[in-house]
Amino acid sequence: MDEQVLLTGAGGRVGEAVLRELGDEYDWRLLFHNPPDEEPDHEYRIGDVDDGDDVAKAVEGVGAVVHLAGDPRPSAPWDSVMRHNIDGTHNVYEAAVDEGVEKFVYASSNHAVGAYETDERTPEMYRAGDEFRLDGTELPRPGNHYGVSKASCEVMGRYYHDEYGISVCNIRIGNLTEGHPPIDYERGQAMWLSYPDCARIHRCALEADYEFETVYGISDNDRKYYSLERAREVLGYDPQDNSAEWDGDEKTV
Repeated sequence: MDEQVLLTGAGGRVGEAVLRELGDEYDWRLLFHNPPDEEPDHEYRIGDVDDGDDVAKAVEGVGAVVHLAGDPRPSAPWDSVMRHNIDGTHNVYEAAVDEGVEKFVYASSNHAVGAYETDERTPEMYRAGDEFRLDGTELPRPGNHYGVSKASCEVMGRYYHDEYGISVCNIRIGNLTEGHPPIDYERGQAMWLSYPDCARIHRCALEADYEFETVYGISDNDRKYYSLERAREVLGYDPQDNSAEWDGDEKTV
C-alpha cells in the first residue's frame, strides 16, 4: 500500500495496537475525536465522523481507510450508536466513494454475534476441544445496541461494495488486551486478541486482494469459538499468539 491510509479512531485501543506495530509501515493520516496527549508522528486531524465536512477533509487524497471510530461501549444507548457508529460510518463510506478509495477496513466486533452465546452452548463453547465455530458466514445476531450498530455497518459495507466496487473487510474484533490475556475468564481467553496479532490482521486486510469479506480477529487460541480459516485463506493472516501460552502474568512458551 503506497498511498496514504486514513485511520479513524486513532486514539482508541485498536488504533494504539495498529500504530504501535505498523506505524513505520504506512503513510498514515490519523483522525482523532479529541486532541492527543502527545504529538503524533504522523499527519493528523481532529474531527468527528458524524460531521460530514470533517470526514471529507480527512479522506481527501487517501487510498485506503481503516475505520475504527465510534462509540465503543457495549452499553451505549441507541441515540449514540446511531449518531457515532451508523451515521458516522455512512459518512466515511460516502467520502471514501467520492474520493475513489479502493479499500475499506472496518472494525466490527464480537458483539455483532454475541447472542449466539446461548445457555445451551455456554460455558462449553469457551473451552478447548469444543467444536462449535462461527466462521463469518452466519447471520449477525447482536445482543445489544452496540452490536446492532456493528452488524448494520457490516451490511452497509456490503452495499458499498456491490454498488461502488470498493473492497471491504469487516473484522469482528475479539477481546483485545495489552500484554497477557484475561486469566480466570474463559470467554475472554477464547476470544483474546493480542496487540501484535491485532496489527497483523490489519496489515493483512490492507495488503490482501479481496472483494467483500467478514472475518474474525482473534489470536490462535486453544480455546476459540470463532474460526480463523477465512482470515487465513483470504487475508493470509498468521496469528502468532495463543492465550493458552500464558500463566498469570508470565508467558510459558
